[in-house]
Parts: sequence; C-alpha cells; structure tokens
Amino acid sequence: MYFAPLLAQDAAATMDVSAELTQNILTTNNVWMMLSTALVFIMHLGFAGVEAGFGQAKNTVNILFKNTITPIIGILTYAVAGFYLMYPGFETPGWFGFDGAGWSMFWFSPGDADVTSAYADGGYTYWTDFLFQAMFAATAATIVSGAIAERVKLWAYLIFTLFFVGLVYPIIGSWKWGGGALDDMGFYDFAGSTLVHSVGGWGALAGVILVGPRIGKYVNGKTVDKPGASVPLAVIGVFLLWLGWFGFNGGSVLSADPGLVSFVLVTTCLAACAGGMGGFLAGYFVFKRLDLGMVLNGVLAGLVGITAGADVINPGSAVIVGFVAGILVVLSAVLLDKLKLDDVVGAVSVHLTCGVWGTLAVGIFSTNPDHSFITQLIGVAICGVTAFVSAFIIFYVLKVTVGIRVSEEHEKSGLDSHEHGIRGYTIVYDE
Repeated sequence: MYFAPLLAQDAAATMDVSAELTQNILTTNNVWMMLSTALVFIMHLGFAGVEAGFGQAKNTVNILFKNTITPIIGILTYAVAGFYLMYPGFETPGWFGFDGAGWSMFWFSPGDADVTSAYADGGYTYWTDFLFQAMFAATAATIVSGAIAERVKLWAYLIFTLFFVGLVYPIIGSWKWGGGALDDMGFYDFAGSTLVHSVGGWGALAGVILVGPRIGKYVNGKTVDKPGASVPLAVIGVFLLWLGWFGFNGGSVLSADPGLVSFVLVTTCLAACAGGMGGFLAGYFVFKRLDLGMVLNGVLAGLVGITAGADVINPGSAVIVGFVAGILVVLSAVLLDKLKLDDVVGAVSVHLTCGVWGTLAVGIFSTNPDHSFITQLIGVAICGVTAFVSAFIIFYVLKVTVGIRVSEEHEKSGLDSHEHGIRGYTIVYDE
C-alpha cells in the first residue's frame, strides 16, 4: 500500500503529459489551418490581378472594385447563413438542412465556441473552421466576376453574388462536405474541383449566356482580340493563385498531418506544372504562336483539375491530370468563341471545364478502390444542373427587373469613368 501514492502520482503525471501533448497537437494543426486560410485569402488578390490584367484598361477600376467587394459580401453572407447551411449536421443524409442562425456567432465571446481538441478531431477550432470555409465561399463568386467583366452592371453582379454565395454555394456544398446525399452516395471531392470551381464555373456560364458578348468581340464570324491592360499584372495574379493553392489544397487536409499535407502539396504543384505545359503545347498547336495566356490558364487548369483528388491521386497520375487539363482549357476557350460566348479571362474554361475533368479523374486515377467513375459523373451532373439553373434564374430575374448590362455608350467608353469617376491607369504630366 506504500506504493499507492506513487502510482497515483505517476498516473496524474501521465495524464498531464497526455493533455499537454493533445493541446500541442491542436495548436500545431490550428496554426497550419490559419496559415492555409491566409493563403486562400491571398488568392483574391490573384484573381484581381488576373482579371485586371486580362481586362481592358478602361475597365480596370470596375474590375478591381468587384474583386474587392466580392470577398466582403462572401464572408459576411457566409457568416449570416452560409456556414450553417453548408454544415447542417444531417441526422440522415439528405438534400437540405439548416443548423440554426449563423449570425448567432456575432454575439459569441471568445469562450463560447469550441476551441478544444474535441472539435473537428483536434484539427482546428470553431473560429478557424468558419474562416477557412468562408474563404472558399468567396472564391466561388469571384470566378463569375471575371467571365462577365466589362459589360455587366455592378449592382446586378453584387445582388447575384449575395444570393449565389449566400444560398446556392453552401447548399450544394452541404451535399458532400456537410454529410448530405452526395456524401452518402460515395461522391468524392477533396478540395472543390466541383463544389467550388465547377459551381462557380456554371454560374459564370449562365452569366455569359444572359449578359451577351462585349460589343465588337465577334464580327463577321471572326473573333476580335481585345488586348488586356497589363500582361505583367496577369502573370503576377497567376503566381499568387498558385501560391494560394498550397493553402487551398493543403489546408483541405484539415490538419497539419505531415505526410498527407506534403503529399497534397506535391501533387498540386506537379499538376500545375503539367497544366502549364499542356496549355503551352496546345496553344502552340492551335494558334501557331507561343501564347502566354494559354500557359497561364494552363497552370490554373492543372490546379483546378487536381483539386478534387489531390490526396488520392499519385504524383505520376497528377501529372496526367494536369496535362490533360492544360489541353482542355485551350480547346474549351476555342469552343466558347465559336459559340460566341464571351469569357474575358477564360473562367468557364478553367474552372468549369477543368473542374468537371478533375472530378471525373478521381474515378479514373484514385488509389482508393471505393471511388467510382459513375458516382463521380452523377455527382458532377447533380451539382452542375443545380448550380447552372440556380444561377440562370438569378441572372434572368435581374435581367428582366433591374437589368444586367450597361448601356452601349458606357461599355464603349469604359466603366471606370462612368461608374467610379477614376481611371486605373493615369499619367499626370507637370506643366
């Protein structure tokens, strides 16, 4: 019995060490998730650079205004409703759920939310969970912005963003990431080739169809190039997006697991490189020139393509996925022009075409035998129909009410001077 106190002390010490270890693991995981959140946030600067770079100089301020206000609306609407629509806690897998009022978090004190290792298996805290997912929501809306740039009414776009990010995106996301019907079906989308990129791409396609092409884009059966304001800015934007994707995909591991995070970063980067090479070769074959724009969009195409399966597709297959995506983005851009669907930055080709490809690629290349091509195809179709129809309805209602297109005069002279009163590029000479 003399050993009993010693045993009790040893047990208490072991418990203390275990608790400290658990807390340290949570801290490490949460730091990585917060860093990933910051990397995804910087992607909005990347989108702004790409769109302003590929857009015409006379619309630069308008493009940058939309890219600034989009994450603002996206994060606020996600706080009010989106977070609780997307993660409703389905008692049984279904198609619609709502887990209370999102704005309740506005009145939380620091200790009101779960910041212990009991939340999310110790991967991150409640606050980090919300902010990381909010960045994804805002990204989906930004995709639409670039496709319909230079001729859409600003207020119409903002109203569209409010509904698309606040309702459509989180409901579709809940079907997989919230434990809904697609998740129960076995559909797989690791970081959002479909749930983020294709959803945004379908919204962009609906907008492109309803808003129509820019004046002078298609003349006598020919496509007229409209030179962008700044190629260097577009390049900077793509590299910022590439950087941000390390958080987009790496953070989707939902912990700092060293093996899986590093694996995901490798497949992500390899797919980006292969996508750039695919865009380079396909662009040269189609246009008979060294097309920098197609290389840039090829990089983004590879990133979008690998996003659905970055954790289950081996590095060799990731190269194939990225390379095919790089080719597809070129062919898709050519097809859209033939159909007279004017996409200023190639958002539909990058995010929709390659998002669909990447999601289907999981059913082809995944190392997990439970992943099925047919299931992936069904999931893509369900999400696609829902996103496109929803976006089309929102845009159509706006078109017949407030209107979605600026006047011909404003479009020709540029949106900056008419809607914002300043220009993106101004040279002042001292007299």
